[in-house]
Amino acid sequence: MKKLSALFIVALIVFASCAKKESKCPFTESDIVAPASEQEALKDSLSAKGIEATMDPSGFFYKINNEGTGSKATSLCSTVAVYYRGGFLNGNGFDSTSGNPAVFQLGQVIPGWQKALPLIATSGKITLYIPPSLAYGSKEVKDPATGRVIIPANSNLVFDVALVDVQ
Repeated sequence: MKKLSALFIVALIVFASCAKKESKCPFTESDIVAPASEQEALKDSLSAKGIEATMDPSGFFYKINNEGTGSKATSLCSTVAVYYRGGFLNGNGFDSTSGNPAVFQLGQVIPGWQKALPLIATSGKITLYIPPSLAYGSKEVKDPATGRVIIPANSNLVFDVALVDVQ
């Protein structure tokens, strides 16, 4: 009887170790699509500047500068490390990494980044052109220390992103 009990316990341990673990990811995929008017306005702005970029079905534009060769972000709970520069179509910047890369879960950033970063792998580089609906929309982004507006409402944004690591 002891052999049967021991065999049963071993079988339970093996079964439990093979059982699929449930994900505790608090983020859900966004189904946001930029309105046609935003897509067209951004497309026209890029064309006027001679910028060629691919349009994603959700309405942002991108140019893959280097596809990368490592891991890809496979879910919104993937932790990524990136170097980036954020700015506007006029070339003015509003934020960038310096020194260490920024590290975050993909679900913590704007929908345009959530949809774009899985397009490249570790060591890859991408330029993003994101319309307001996939960024901050009609909300201004202010510097918490000064209250100064950093990103005006309804802004098209440009990001140069280098994917350093994916966990």
